[in-house]
Amino acid sequence: ANAHPHFDCKKEIFLVHNGIIENYQFLKEKLIKEGHKFSSETDTEVLCHLIEKYFEGNLEEAVRKALREVKGAYGIAVVSKKDPEKIVVAKFSSPLLLGIGQEEFLVASDPAAVITHTRQVINLDDNEIAVIKPDDFFILKEKPLETIEWKVEEAEKKGYPHFMLKEIMEEPEAVENAIRGRLIIEEGSVKLGGLDEIQEKLRKIKRLILVACGTASYAAKVGEYMLEEYAGIPAEVDIGSEFRYRKPVVDKNTAAIFISQSGETADTLAALREMKKKGILTLGVTNVVGSTQTRETDAGIYIRSGPEIAVASSKAFIGQLVALATLTVYLGRQREMALVMGKRIVSELSKLPALAREIFNKEPEIKELAEKYKNFKNFWFIGRKYNSPIALEGALKLKELSYLHAEGVGGGELKHGSLALIDENFPTIAICPSDSVYEKMVSNIEEVKTRGGPVIAIATEGNEEIKKSVDDVIYIPKTLEMLTPILSVIPLHLFAYYMAVLLGNDVDKPRNLAKVITVE
Repeated sequence: ANAHPHFDCKKEIFLVHNGIIENYQFLKEKLIKEGHKFSSETDTEVLCHLIEKYFEGNLEEAVRKALREVKGAYGIAVVSKKDPEKIVVAKFSSPLLLGIGQEEFLVASDPAAVITHTRQVINLDDNEIAVIKPDDFFILKEKPLETIEWKVEEAEKKGYPHFMLKEIMEEPEAVENAIRGRLIIEEGSVKLGGLDEIQEKLRKIKRLILVACGTASYAAKVGEYMLEEYAGIPAEVDIGSEFRYRKPVVDKNTAAIFISQSGETADTLAALREMKKKGILTLGVTNVVGSTQTRETDAGIYIRSGPEIAVASSKAFIGQLVALATLTVYLGRQREMALVMGKRIVSELSKLPALAREIFNKEPEIKELAEKYKNFKNFWFIGRKYNSPIALEGALKLKELSYLHAEGVGGGELKHGSLALIDENFPTIAICPSDSVYEKMVSNIEEVKTRGGPVIAIATEGNEEIKKSVDDVIYIPKTLEMLTPILSVIPLHLFAYYMAVLLGNDVDKPRNLAKVITVE
């Protein structure tokens, strides 16, 4: 009864909906008093009955009147038996696009859904209504055609059993795409064309706020470390779903950076709009050209990772990390970052695709580790400094894909309560590359081992000493400390993938989750 499409009392109006109607209970009670009969428990059905209420022969006019009463987020497509030669679509705070094909029109919430049919799309804006007929369509105002840059084959599995594995295997390519044409090694700088028009404004910025949700928030946290250490700009990270309820104190010297793979994350967009009201400079880091975030921010950086079909993010997370590293160099060189430091970072960035590919030589070992640990029900992930957020990302991926309990925590926080959970049935994955906090991480590992907990280490190649302290090791190549998260996260993604496969889970579409979170 709760499956789409939903329909009205007479089964003449049919509707599909992405989003959430916040005042549906109020509307439902009102409609029931007016004599409407409901056949499901969903908020979506309210829309069908509202449209039925206002229908007088013109479907788009009925949709317009109905939506005036609605509070919430929606992307809808509506048809009627009484007006059968049209589809009416509308949106508010939920992505919706029209695909313009050869003798066909398509409606979708994500470009990846239409790319096998057309690359010409129109992204609807909030409160817009479009009417699609067999040979024509119209919108309230003229909208420019945009071209999807992705290739059809990018949205296919290419022989992989799952999109998730394909996208993890594309992580080195994601690094390449994020740096292509942007590194100027001899000048120790980067070119970010999306920031050209605001570069003078950026010189004056003295504080940065990074806003994101989920996996993107962990990329933001890594970016916070980068921006403060190398660009010398105070930075702070806020979760989009909480940021809008604060009353942040900002001024003209503050800029906000919004990070979202899709550019349609509802909570991130809500935070963006709050900052726009305050008149501060806004930047976006996103993967989707023409997304709402792209259109509403002042400037931004495309990560250029290509379509990410699996619900759990992988290669886009890598792209976000690389984008924040390039932004750090860009802002740092505007300020006091020395030429030699700029050259060093840019040079190491250029090597990352090859280094990332080396990690996939360890794929059989990682698969074996998943086999070894598949019967454990709880996992810790620990890291420090740049890899503290990667511990959170590793735990999230394991939760999303395998449905196992996993927690990520800064290594130094173990002793503040978490050690109480450690025993022989609670493995810890310790991210401990050879960096400035390596000795501290070894101490944390010893704390776990003393209490009988198994430990898997993510360590730098050549570190044989670590084998004495842990049960298993996955090695990653050496790079700059600030860039290690881009490499250390790859084995964690693979581990989570193989754990989920061994447990028989739907890796591409984990239960209860959606790719684009379009509700707050």
